Amino acid sequence: MKTTPVSEAVVSPVRLGWLPIGALGILALALGALQSVVEPALPMLQRELGVSPAEGALIGNALLVTGAVIAPVAGKLGDRYGGKRVLVRLMAVVSAGGLMAALAPNLPVLLLGQVLQGVMVGALPLSFILVRKHLTAGESQAAIGLVVALFTGGSMVGVLLAGPIAEGLSWQWMFALPTIAIIATTSVVARLVPHDPPIRSDGGIDWPGTVLLSGMLLAFMLGLVMVTGGDGVPPLAVGAIAVVVAALATGWVVVERRAASPMVDLRMLAKPAMWNACVLTLIITAGSGMVLFLLPQLFAVSADGYGFGADTTDIGLFLLPGAVAGAVSDSVGGVAARRFGPRAVVLVGAVVTASTMIALASLHTAEWQLVLAKVLTAFAAGVGTTALLAGTATTVEAKDVGIATGLLVVTRVIGVALGVQVAGAILDAGAEPVTGRPTESAFVTGFAVAGLVAALPLLVVRFTRRGVRA
Repeated sequence: MKTTPVSEAVVSPVRLGWLPIGALGILALALGALQSVVEPALPMLQRELGVSPAEGALIGNALLVTGAVIAPVAGKLGDRYGGKRVLVRLMAVVSAGGLMAALAPNLPVLLLGQVLQGVMVGALPLSFILVRKHLTAGESQAAIGLVVALFTGGSMVGVLLAGPIAEGLSWQWMFALPTIAIIATTSVVARLVPHDPPIRSDGGIDWPGTVLLSGMLLAFMLGLVMVTGGDGVPPLAVGAIAVVVAALATGWVVVERRAASPMVDLRMLAKPAMWNACVLTLIITAGSGMVLFLLPQLFAVSADGYGFGADTTDIGLFLLPGAVAGAVSDSVGGVAARRFGPRAVVLVGAVVTASTMIALASLHTAEWQLVLAKVLTAFAAGVGTTALLAGTATTVEAKDVGIATGLLVVTRVIGVALGVQVAGAILDAGAEPVTGRPTESAFVTGFAVAGLVAALPLLVVRFTRRGVRA
């Protein structure tokens, strides 16, 4: 029979064949491509839209902020209402965002499109829900590995093809083509993947906490842009933003402490292993976020000065080795954490990243120097954050693994967004008055600051060790 009664599906879920799994994997590939096209094309987008580096940093950060909000609730939504049902609806939002970005006439519309695209962060956990419900444990591991690998591969495809698409067609097609693929693949997923029964839960979705957290993050990013934009924002306006952020943060804490099923269990943050991992993750990702923004900008600076005059295609090729290193680091981080311990991995990564950035502040006259710096920092950051994630998952109780890893995922997103925005502000502050182009000294300052940020884990680890001994 082609149709299965709901009651029967609950008892004996329909098994997934390789065609539905392949459809989920191709969807992950398209999502990875859409998510990554901005990185190599950011200098071009700034020129086309006539915006400053600090404003351009918002293009990538808008997606990250939405992802930070969606990450902790996507799994809960999938469990409560069914993974397939939620996945299809989220993909409708992502598709709307991709089409909006493809048709954007200005920065505000493009930012709104990026905000909508940010819900793609929920696609992976929802895919995992579907796989777990319809396959055995061993088959699930293989299917999850395939989906994750294709998402990572999609990120590389996006970095590599953003330039040829933008230069051969237009920058709008960078968003349009992956979005078309997402729409087509989602329709295949809706047809091939069987419905999964929702899991009954006594606790509801913490919508007040979700709204307060999203408002706090958006207000924080707006305040950061106002403070670092260099446009002479009145102190009163900055103070008002700070008050709003503080009020939203206070309200969020109050709501989370009283919620029967909180979005984030704040008791987790009181555990030394948890807050230590969060602090280290925030620092590491802030430093990597600065590198993520600074290198494409330097590649794009005109070659008649200190830059290289690279177009979007060249920038994508230069960044590709770093993307590969970042993908490899995800698999290495867990193994390294198990063998040497998360702290040792973080310390080595901090030394590598800090040394690389300090060296790059002095040596940035050849493309290979920047490519090597991207590879080293991407690998070090990936290994460090994955080691912290794996270490935390094995330290906390089994019932708290989902909460703990969700907190670290949110922290990673916030750290990258913070680093990108700070780097954009540094370039803005060091721009030439006439041309608006960042000076070489601005990049030197940016690399030096990134190196100092990357070295902070050395102090954090030393301080926490003293605290434990005391």
